[in-house]
Parts: sequence; C-alpha cells; structure tokens
Amino acid sequence: MYEDVLAQVPLFANLTKRDLQLLSSNCREREYPAGATLMRQGETGVGLFIITRGQVRVTRKGDDGTEHELRTMSRGEVLGEMSLLDDLPRSASVTAIEPTTALVLPVWDFRAALREAPDMGIKLLAVLSRRLRVAEQGAN
Repeated sequence: MYEDVLAQVPLFANLTKRDLQLLSSNCREREYPAGATLMRQGETGVGLFIITRGQVRVTRKGDDGTEHELRTMSRGEVLGEMSLLDDLPRSASVTAIEPTTALVLPVWDFRAALREAPDMGIKLLAVLSRRLRVAEQGAN
C-alpha cells in the first residue's frame, strides 16, 4: 500500500518490490496537529518518518539551552532514517508547523522485517557504504 512512498527513501533505493511490500505492511499513517512534537532531541528514536502532508520544523538545543532552527521539511522528506539502524538518541526535535501527516515505519517492525528477509540487510549495507564513500571523498 505504501510501497511507492518507501521507494522514494534513499536508504531503500536498492530494495525489491517484495522488500518494499514487506516494509510497507508495517507502516502506519499518523496525523499531527500544528504545534505537535513528532520527535524530541535526546529521546530514543522509534522509527522512520516520511512527511506526506504538511510541514515541520527541525530544531536543536545548544549546550547553553538555546534552540536553533536547522531547517524546515515538507512532503516527501524523510526523518529519523538512522534510528532504524542504531539506538542512539535523536539529535534534534521535530515539530509540526501546520497540520502534518507522516508515514511511520517503527524500528521494531523494520528489524523484524530484516530478520524475515536478511538479503534486505545486504542491500541496505550497500547503500550505506556508498554514502560513506561519498562523505569520505567530500572530506578530502
């Protein structure tokens, strides 16, 4: 049902239709009113969010407690991709600027899908490896 939306996520670029269907079956659509918090800096990530409607503000608190706006995100943009792969706390907070709808893939469902289709993990590693190569080339 949500395969086409998931296919637009860069992390999932190499996945087969079957893989996308498996992940899609675990997605949930969530609605957030303006002002609602989708994720809070410092909390453990619960999954990946794809904005399907609306707009959100991404902010980060500095060491001095001052909140800094990093960017705004809207339809088609992805949040929390790395929370699927690590258990590190969120590096920023995300708040709905206007009524927003997001497709959410919970981390526990994502990991269960990886156990069911281990080849999916190999495809994800290839994408991450390419990203690392690009990042390393940019650092030189």
